[in-house]
Amino acid sequence: SRNLHAPLCGIFRPNSVAVARYGTLIQAKSPTNSDVHLAERLFQTRSKLMIQLLYGENRRRKSVSTNIVQIKNLVKRYGDLVALDHLNLSISEGEVFGLLGPNGSGKTTAINCMLSLLKYDKGSIHIFGEEMRPDNYKVKQQIGIVLQNVAVFDELTVYENIDYFCGLYVPDKRKRKELVEEAITFTDLNDYRKMRPKKLSGGLLRRLNIACGIAHKPRLIIMDEPTVAVDPQSRNKILEGIQKLNEQGSTIIYTSHYMEEVEQICTRIAIMDHGHVIASGTKEELKKMIKTGETITIEAIPLTSENLADIRALPHVFDLHYEEQILTVRCTGARHNLIRLLNYLQSQDISFGQVSSELPTLNDVFLEITGKQLRD
Repeated sequence: SRNLHAPLCGIFRPNSVAVARYGTLIQAKSPTNSDVHLAERLFQTRSKLMIQLLYGENRRRKSVSTNIVQIKNLVKRYGDLVALDHLNLSISEGEVFGLLGPNGSGKTTAINCMLSLLKYDKGSIHIFGEEMRPDNYKVKQQIGIVLQNVAVFDELTVYENIDYFCGLYVPDKRKRKELVEEAITFTDLNDYRKMRPKKLSGGLLRRLNIACGIAHKPRLIIMDEPTVAVDPQSRNKILEGIQKLNEQGSTIIYTSHYMEEVEQICTRIAIMDHGHVIASGTKEELKKMIKTGETITIEAIPLTSENLADIRALPHVFDLHYEEQILTVRCTGARHNLIRLLNYLQSQDISFGQVSSELPTLNDVFLEITGKQLRD
């Protein structure tokens, strides 16, 4: 009860004593009548305003979305090749933002421009509300980078590597020591602190790479395929760590070709192709953009060409594939697609084996939006 009424003291200063008294009243064994009347009057006259102030403030905070990254009409050319074609991108503070795209779509170029590692021809980039420039070290100090290729020194130990990279941002030795210890604990590398990178497994190397990029506690962390070539246990550990970083307040930009990872951890996703964003939204919003609403697979089913024509003519069926007695039917997002198909098979007295029905995945979205053609 005391915690419930604690905010009142700051809102109603003239009545702070009365409020404090009301806060302790519930725990009193035998309150007086005057105490009860005072509490009732106070609560009746002030509670409505209190609720409006407290909940109104919460709603205001939730409604305000701060764009931590704002890219407008960004153009980057390499001769005749247009790598970024009027790219527009906004990332809100607190997001785990998935940046996807096939090879050559412009993801890496966009990130390099974002970090002022690459000059661009047109457009603007603002991070934390400030224009991003090569000499804007105030902004750069608040960014952490975890590259796809492990970037550590083989001559240094695990501890020395993390200390070195943290030292690029934090000159104070005492503060840096605390941050390095926190990073080692966070990535679970305490047992390996004296080892050199060449002695570490692939999963441990990835965790060291992450520790070097996050030790200075950046507000914005860019992670470029941090789980490449690691085992499932290490991948799970890394993904859990990314979610913890986000819970602790960091905004994450996450690139990966593993769609299940993006679907698992990202709160919003943008798909790039040909140098600009072609689709963006939550995973649920992206799935609604494509034609496929349900994929039905039936095994060990003997079908004639007439049967296939009948199935193709069923309502909401738009694609059908039949090979080695395995039928795959793709339907739009209507209800009862599976029931209609099974009713047809029963009417034709057709036997079959295992049946499965799947809703669209992010991988389905990606392939339908960007196409299935191989990219270099």
